[in-house]
Amino acid sequence: MNFPPTLKQLRYLVALSKSTHFGKAAEACHVSQSTLSAGIQELESLLGAQLVERTKRSVMFTALGNEIVARAQVILNGVDDLTGLAAAAKDPLKGTVRLGIIPTIAPYILHKIMPALQHDLPNLELQLREDKSADLCELLRIGDLDLVLYALPFACGDVTEMPLFEDGFVAAFPPGTTSKPSITAADLDNSRLMLLEEGHCLRDHALDACQLMGSTARRELSGTSLPTILQMVAAGRGTTLLPKMAVEAGLCEGIDVNILPFSDINPTRTIGLIWRKSNPRAETFKALGQVIQKAAG
Repeated sequence: MNFPPTLKQLRYLVALSKSTHFGKAAEACHVSQSTLSAGIQELESLLGAQLVERTKRSVMFTALGNEIVARAQVILNGVDDLTGLAAAAKDPLKGTVRLGIIPTIAPYILHKIMPALQHDLPNLELQLREDKSADLCELLRIGDLDLVLYALPFACGDVTEMPLFEDGFVAAFPPGTTSKPSITAADLDNSRLMLLEEGHCLRDHALDACQLMGSTARRELSGTSLPTILQMVAAGRGTTLLPKMAVEAGLCEGIDVNILPFSDINPTRTIGLIWRKSNPRAETFKALGQVIQKAAG
């Protein structure tokens, strides 16, 4: 009689797929490397197929191994959702929440929302992860995050979206380049527009909000962070678009740039939460979202 794989074996396999290193996978599972290796070998024997190619220097998954990992992740997510459902039934405002936040939001809002969450939801333990939207989306999909705070819209599969508030955009010019109190979208010189590099959702949201989707920002002067781009603007290398929350949080303090609002349009990005539709802790996430919404306003 063939026995089905155990959850422990599946967790070992998924952990190895994430790290591609037996030692790191064992550490993540809080077991010895020999225990993890034996568990995966038992799984291979049970299935009658090789899932992992082992060499002295690398770990590679077979085609079947990759497919088993994908299906195992779905099973493990379901088990975690099951335990989450039971915990939420006891007290939806208690427990651990793993929250992902993008870099163009985290530094400029955490000082507002963390005290509010501690005050209004004292029994929720928040674990934070800052990363790009696409990476956070993948972590949400595989169950390593519970929800993500980022700018909508952003395609992330079968998720629930909770819009919270609008964050406007302003333009930053080098010092002395204009004496106007405000600008129009037509005043932006696309050939001198600098934005974050590809992979940051702020890039597309800024262009879309300012009705510049047909424009091409200067790729050779794209930056990895808003502070870097702002320094380039101060040096006279071009102009940029900044979220208001960053300016209000002091991003431009001590930097000689002109910050100007738009007079003809009201460009904004929508800040919101997303979580997997299958996650049973929707009431918890809604409560957390309401606190963030109130604190940000």
